[in-house]
Amino acid sequence: MSVVALVVVLVIVLVLVLAVAVPAMLIYNGLVRARNGYKNAFAQIDVQLTRRHDLIPNLVETAKGYMKHERETLEEVIRARTAAVDAQDGARNNPGDPGAMGQLGGAEGMLGQALGRLFALSESYPDLKANQNMMQLSEELTSTENRVAFARQAFNDTVMTYNNKREAFPGNIVAGMFGFDEAALLEIDDPEKREAPDVSF
Repeated sequence: MSVVALVVVLVIVLVLVLAVAVPAMLIYNGLVRARNGYKNAFAQIDVQLTRRHDLIPNLVETAKGYMKHERETLEEVIRARTAAVDAQDGARNNPGDPGAMGQLGGAEGMLGQALGRLFALSESYPDLKANQNMMQLSEELTSTENRVAFARQAFNDTVMTYNNKREAFPGNIVAGMFGFDEAALLEIDDPEKREAPDVSF
């Protein structure tokens, strides 16, 4: 084989390698960007959930002075908050993981139910309803609930974009070769549990 023929063969092989390697590299980088996107979107949820969880002890402490006979309800809110904080820690360490997202969604749903019961009971205590601190905390909690809902929607949108990239051809081949696992949405079992409690002071 002549030198010219050998050079031609090498050029053809190099062109074929580049024809496969460059698209694979672009797909890989797109998957990395999409994965980083949903992790960043979860960071926004994390900020709002932390704010929500930080408001709850103050809310319970305010209510405690007025609701002396409702100790069980107040303790239930604190237990639900603790479970939600633990689930948030697990999700923070592995956003998109189906188990972590399921635990977080369930824990936040239970916390929403416990808060709903607390607010329903607070209606029976006129002095508590008129308490300025309680009104301010309730307003902040409602505002935070809205922010959580928006952040959750943004997270779920970026997870869907990532999953679409990893499932569509030829991305599915690159995703399989490099271990890009499916990311899970953050879903609440009952959407009404996630809504801000209806409180009128």
